[in-house]
Amino acid sequence: MPTRDHSSAHKVALALLATMLLPIAGCRSHAPAAAPSSDKPLLTDSSLQVGGEDVVMLHRDTPGTADTSTPQFTSVTIFPGRGFNTFQITANLPGRGEVPLMASPSVQEAAGKLNGGPGDPGGTASTSFGGGFLVPYPNRILGKLSADGNNITTSWQGHTLTLPADFAGKKPGAQKHSIHGLILASKIGDIQKTTTADGQRVTGFLHAGDFGGRWVSQTDLKFAIDLAADAVTATITAKNVGSVAEPMAIGWHPYFAIPSGNRAQARLHVPGAKLAAVNNYDDVFPTGELKPVAGTPYDFNAPGGKPLGQQFLDDNFSTLTRTNGAVEVQLIDPAAGYGLSIQGLSPEIKTVQVYAPPAKNFVAVEEQFNFGDPFGAEWHGADTGMVTLQPGQSVTWQVRLKLFVPPPAPDGPARAQ
Repeated sequence: MPTRDHSSAHKVALALLATMLLPIAGCRSHAPAAAPSSDKPLLTDSSLQVGGEDVVMLHRDTPGTADTSTPQFTSVTIFPGRGFNTFQITANLPGRGEVPLMASPSVQEAAGKLNGGPGDPGGTASTSFGGGFLVPYPNRILGKLSADGNNITTSWQGHTLTLPADFAGKKPGAQKHSIHGLILASKIGDIQKTTTADGQRVTGFLHAGDFGGRWVSQTDLKFAIDLAADAVTATITAKNVGSVAEPMAIGWHPYFAIPSGNRAQARLHVPGAKLAAVNNYDDVFPTGELKPVAGTPYDFNAPGGKPLGQQFLDDNFSTLTRTNGAVEVQLIDPAAGYGLSIQGLSPEIKTVQVYAPPAKNFVAVEEQFNFGDPFGAEWHGADTGMVTLQPGQSVTWQVRLKLFVPPPAPDGPARAQ
């Protein structure tokens, strides 16, 4: 169980989080969630539970003692009962004070939506706000639909996989498929919260086994979230503890807010040279074709990014350029003097899915191992980013967030501090 912390710093942090009133919309997979009402605190006390487990909050200095001259992370709120969803991250931004960086409702409202009901099959509502973790596959998987419409079957190296058919597009007759992995509703155990030199750390463990009979081998998952002034780091390690090889991919589904609320002027930098073509923006099924982005509206490679304007995005970028070994995506909000660097540190990160609807003030940046539908015939045997774990082998997914103050004009690359 998480360590209960009733220190004054914790109480102040909770009070600050109670002021967060960001509207929230669901991801491409879900209907929009309502904005939290102004009379509801984010947390009522430190023992609040979501998914049957205590909410965990990492925190640093209170606003009265924090350095306000540079952007600094101040807290992270995590749902161990919902697959370690990184529900909220806050930071002190010069001139703006304590600001929520994730597009999320109140914890109470989130708990009401994460209820395992018709709108939350397999925990998929966990990808409608905050930052759900996607294991053993991010994105979509297609396959043959069962007679009852509840499952799809596909295959990997001669093994049949039976996965939940938990999503379909909104158009009549849209094909049902499986989306976003198998741990969204999982309870992560062995929660350990510790204080570090400049923040706090929480770790957790899940013996996922064969993911309820749906996977090839047996898997153990280790989770860690580290909070410091200059970085928030998320780490997941998957280990094959079974007797046969298995495919593995890991990703994240974080909804990063645009603090100014002015989405049109927000800028996005994605270091990807190619884009995965899809059949349409309702299904978002890959065709197997990778298209160059140069000279198209999907080219976000320029240093300092380019404005989002009214462009809709639900796209998978690949052929990624790394900076100091990291896949660095930047979300820049010039009106707020805010920049966020999302750094994929694992060499296995092959693609970045970006979801950004024009009517919403968020950008979901999903650094992941794989392309959509990684077992699909449309790829003609190409490497789709799924890692093969032999018995005893492990793979680690790691992404780090950094804050920076962007330059007043996009004359050069913004640099993470």
